[in-house]
Amino acid sequence: MPFTTVISADTVLEYLEHDNWVIIDCRFSLAAPEAGISAYRLGHIPNARYAHLNNDLSSAITSLTGRHPLPDFNLLVKKIAAWGITFNNQIIVYDDAGGAFAARLWWLLRCLGHTQVAVLDGGIQQWLAKNYPMTTHLPVSTAGHFKAYLDTTQWLDTLQLENSLARKSICLIDARTPERYRGEHEPIDPVAGHIPGALNRPFQNNLTSRGLFLSPDELQQQFKLLINGMPAKQVVHTCGSGVTACHNLLAMEYAGLIGSKLYAGSWSEWIRNKNRPIATQ
Repeated sequence: MPFTTVISADTVLEYLEHDNWVIIDCRFSLAAPEAGISAYRLGHIPNARYAHLNNDLSSAITSLTGRHPLPDFNLLVKKIAAWGITFNNQIIVYDDAGGAFAARLWWLLRCLGHTQVAVLDGGIQQWLAKNYPMTTHLPVSTAGHFKAYLDTTQWLDTLQLENSLARKSICLIDARTPERYRGEHEPIDPVAGHIPGALNRPFQNNLTSRGLFLSPDELQQQFKLLINGMPAKQVVHTCGSGVTACHNLLAMEYAGLIGSKLYAGSWSEWIRNKNRPIATQ
């Protein structure tokens, strides 16, 4: 049985020694980009590889892009193969931020046609809370053969987003905190506010107070209320740089609301052009 959205720590432990399972640690800090790899070296789930948000899951920033441009997919495929992954593997991704960074790799793998990927529910905190094994041993991977089937329809670029908003053919959901969405507090980007027409759904709302995902039924009810009848395939997710927006996309898929998309550049790309409108209410 493939796991394609969210997976429990108990299930991961059950299959921990399974040859077909590959685990990837995606811990990261925007404030300290090397904190994730440092934490990984101090202790990680056995056999886990490490994926760096900036170096592995994004490409270089340019004057036209947001803070985390989509990676060069050819390079990403080579890295995935170097981690020992083949197209038949079950992939488990985790972090220490409720899935905020792990969901980025979850989404990227799906864009490459690999749907057997799931985010560890509760992340490393849930794993540690259950006193499950950790190690400092760095795995040696035998390169796999990963055949990609890139689906470019999984995201919108800025022009596509502008046209879709003008036609009112999409529902845009912003995953940032309410304070950033309203433009009251912007700790990262040079301009505050949100894309006009975007609705606010902080990705943290997908989680319980224990950092676990809400049930699929609860998530479905909440998202259906938010999108107000709009088909899931016409929902587009945004955030600051196209990372945490993947969490809302994951939550919708987990809830059975299939087919929403990502505005990959998100707010930090939208504001690159000063002629684009912004909203602060």
